[in-house]
Amino acid sequence: MVLPGSDEKKPEGDVVAVGPGKLLKSGERAPMEVKVGDHVVLKNWGGEKVELDKEEYKIVSQDDILAVVE
Repeated sequence: MVLPGSDEKKPEGDVVAVGPGKLLKSGERAPMEVKVGDHVVLKNWGGEKVELDKEEYKIVSQDDILAVVE
């Protein structure tokens, strides 16, 4: 999908880890829609930057992932 009139580049990244899924009000977990190795496009804002072993990572909610690039 191309968004006309949008020349703003969205951040991209590779998924290196996933959690168990969002905990729903019912007590069940929402299924993860991404997996380790997926290349994703993210919202410009949101997430939390962390540094581990001199590598920078961004922890994001599945809701902050706009697309999986194939």
